[in-house]
Amino acid sequence: MANVVLKGIEKVYPNGFKAVHGIDLEINDGEFMVFVGPSGCAKSTTLRMIAGLEEISGGTIAIGDKVVNNIPPKDRGIAMVFQNYALYPHMTVYENMAFSLKIKKTSKEEIDKKVKEAAKILDLEEVLKRKPKELSGGQRQRVAVGRAIVRDPEVFLFDEPLSNLDAKLRVHMRVQLSQLHKKLKSTMIYVTHDQVEAMTMGDRICVMNFGKIMQVDTPLNLYHYPANKFTAGFIGSPAMNIVEGELINKNGDLSVKIGGIELKLPKQKADKVKNHVGKRIWFGIRPEHINVRESEAAAQVNGNIEVIEHMGNESYVYAVKDGIQFTAKIDSTDSRYLVSGKEQKFMFHMENCHIFDFDSEVNISL
Repeated sequence: MANVVLKGIEKVYPNGFKAVHGIDLEINDGEFMVFVGPSGCAKSTTLRMIAGLEEISGGTIAIGDKVVNNIPPKDRGIAMVFQNYALYPHMTVYENMAFSLKIKKTSKEEIDKKVKEAAKILDLEEVLKRKPKELSGGQRQRVAVGRAIVRDPEVFLFDEPLSNLDAKLRVHMRVQLSQLHKKLKSTMIYVTHDQVEAMTMGDRICVMNFGKIMQVDTPLNLYHYPANKFTAGFIGSPAMNIVEGELINKNGDLSVKIGGIELKLPKQKADKVKNHVGKRIWFGIRPEHINVRESEAAAQVNGNIEVIEHMGNESYVYAVKDGIQFTAKIDSTDSRYLVSGKEQKFMFHMENCHIFDFDSEVNISL
């Protein structure tokens, strides 16, 4: 096991395109770190630079106490699991898992021990004699993970390993990989564009966009205390409602003005953003902080319901007021009485809202 430290990492391609902009990040020994962000944000490029599969243009990468900039991938103490499994079709499961050890001229006894130990951990003991074409997608992915385990690496690197699996199997594999991390206590770096995967698996999450780190924190801190508008909008499903507005002072009370809607801020929030009165801001509130139950503490908005999506224990209600659209997550006991096309009184619980500076998009309400 080892920590991984990135200092000033940059990636510039020959055509001049700068994909990674001076990333600084320390991944702790034994930590499960998830890189998450939209397609093209350079999360996989960053992972490949750690692996040595992509040259860095600037900065240093250290694994453990060793700078690895000029060390080839095979000598970095890492093992990588790819999106497409990359199994040898003509080899059995056992042979696929043993292949890297054979290349290193490991003894047959040691190979057999390591392969069988990994197979037991991953519940692959019954399929060791099968070939990849005889396996399910989940089994193939576990073989790819097993091939990494037998190498006993200091760091595991996962590049969107579950994206080819169906939804039910992805949930199952998420749990298995989390359990595997607890068993091995290894440093793991995991790339995904799926924020649900990131939230459920990571000890910490590194949110990336356009080759820059937007925020690094625990899943719950990212969700409840987003440092900026991008993180707020990317983490959470359905996404946070974010709309342009203005902070106004009305008889000593601060409110957010959005079109014709005025939402009074509680004193605790108002005190944090009072220096922005009269300025444009971005107003954000999560769907679960909008409901239909009467509350004197909440700001009231009469909106027209456009669509209701019933999800079982809850419903997503899409509504509009004066051209401003918003999404509410409503408990099923309340949503059963709502009707599309009708006006409805919605309660905005403003103690949970977020205010972002209009230009820098930094959260000024924390």
